[in-house]
Amino acid sequence: MANKKRGAINAGKPPSQRQLRVGEELRHTLADLFRRGDFYDPELSALNLTVTEVRISPDLSNATVFFSTLGGGQMEEAKAILRRASPFLRGQVARMVNLRHAPTLSFEIDTSFEYAHHIDNILHSPEVARDLGRVNGDDDHDEDEDDSWDEDDDAADTGDDADDGDEEAGDDDGQDKGGRRGS
Repeated sequence: MANKKRGAINAGKPPSQRQLRVGEELRHTLADLFRRGDFYDPELSALNLTVTEVRISPDLSNATVFFSTLGGGQMEEAKAILRRASPFLRGQVARMVNLRHAPTLSFEIDTSFEYAHHIDNILHSPEVARDLGRVNGDDDHDEDEDDSWDEDDDAADTGDDADDGDEEAGDDDGQDKGGRRGS
């Protein structure tokens, strides 16, 4: 009963520093394994993968590995190969990472790159550009108006000129505004 209650408490929490550190160590280890490609399984050796993220459970017993293939093709086939090779990869991770228990690995396709591309396409669409122009007040913008910044305009706006400094510092005879002589 205590496990259910503890799981409910941790459900909304962000990952702890330990989870992030172990997840990053697992990501580096798996990336190194795939980079070397020393597998007896020819399908596993032929995979060109990028391990983008590893999320680990609070008790460090389960790890979800997010991956993408080079060029983005054959993602489902790669996922099937990785699920089949998961026990072997768990054993390799257990030999390379100093943990009390090796986590169970599950593999998921990383869709964050496709999502970012989708958002980028939306932001550059003509409809959004038109709406952004209205929000920023650019719909009544004159083409003849010059928006460039000019030093003379800035100095005129603030009242600061290079010549103003001598007047505030005092007279040429070394006296300040209070009439006392400076040392």
